[in-house]
Amino acid sequence: MRKQYDFKKSKKNPYAKQLKQQITIRLDEGVVNYFKDLATETGIPYQNLINLYLRDCVSEGRRPNIQWRD
Repeated sequence: MRKQYDFKKSKKNPYAKQLKQQITIRLDEGVVNYFKDLATETGIPYQNLINLYLRDCVSEGRRPNIQWRD
C-alpha cells in the first residue's frame, strides 16, 4: 500500500442516489416465509423481492386497504 493517494482526479459515485437505507422492520412470520419460498423458486434473495414489491407499490401509487374492527 502507498503511504499517500492522490484523489485530485476522483469522481463522485454516480450510484450514490441509488444506495439503500438499512432499517429494522418487523414483519409477520407468514409474510417472511412467503417471500423466502418465492426466493427459493426465483433464485432472488427474499429481501430483494420485498424491496421490488414495495418499489412496485410506490410506482403504482398503491395504498393499503385497512379496515379497523369496531
